[in-house]
Amino acid sequence: VQLQACGGGLVQAGGSLRLSCAASGRTFSFYALGWFRQAPGKEREIVAAISRSSGSTYYSDSVKGRFTISRDNAKNTVYLQMYSLKAEDTAVYYCAAQATVGIPREQKNYAYWGQGTQVTVSS
Repeated sequence: VQLQACGGGLVQAGGSLRLSCAASGRTFSFYALGWFRQAPGKEREIVAAISRSSGSTYYSDSVKGRFTISRDNAKNTVYLQMYSLKAEDTAVYYCAAQATVGIPREQKNYAYWGQGTQVTVSS
């Protein structure tokens, strides 16, 4: 599966953005999906993930209550709605996919990656 992320940009602290990640292929619904981010000088970390049926989601503590992950299997797209953005949310955001039943939380467990989209939050 090929992934294409978009929707990043420059936003003021307290603002919102919605990232999208479109996938190719006809088996999108077989994949768990995740959003990761990498800030300058830091390791890539998981932000949120969603199971292939949308029945389960996971959020890191740093974004819980502010970000929402969702997917539209008919459109082969996963979204990350981000509210109340903070300067520390500034990073390159990546979407990832793995054909599995559960919700992988580590990047090593995702086989497919998008190219990343930059999110910059000004304080």
